[in-house]
Amino acid sequence: MGDREKYEPGPANVAKLRKAGEIWKLILVKDLRHPPEKVWRALTEPAHLHEWAPFDASDNLGTVGTVQLTWVGAPAPVEARITFADAPNLLEYESGENTLRWELEARDGGTHLTLWAIIDRRFIAMGAAGWHIAIDVLQRHVDGTPIGRIAGAAAMKFDGWQRLHADYAQQFEGVNS
Repeated sequence: MGDREKYEPGPANVAKLRKAGEIWKLILVKDLRHPPEKVWRALTEPAHLHEWAPFDASDNLGTVGTVQLTWVGAPAPVEARITFADAPNLLEYESGENTLRWELEARDGGTHLTLWAIIDRRFIAMGAAGWHIAIDVLQRHVDGTPIGRIAGAAAMKFDGWQRLHADYAQQFEGVNS
């Protein structure tokens, strides 16, 4: 059995939710064993993104400007605007109605990673499950034990995603009503 077949996501305790007016923010926090510089490369360089992120990027995300993102399962690329890039501490970009903000803080020889994602409240449990798995895959990628991206429709068929989705749906019960 390969590493991917052995992968099982941990408990649904990585995501939190905040509301500011009509805006819902999904917040995922994870401590990684590697310094922010290494994690930054995985968050910004197209070859690294292809290994874990739910999209491919036409160019490096590490500088303010525009790039094309092709989300897994999407019919065509969309333009993304990188609004803030302060290597290796903070990366923020917008793609359509999605805004993603990655904060990296050096801690105990590793990185305290926080993802802030603006999300439609109807998709909070789905987003939490998907980003939870993406960050797990990111961790394995930077650890040097890649298992390959698990995203889009393929992620939703994955048993671990199903469990996380159900757990996050219960955790955030009432948000979608």
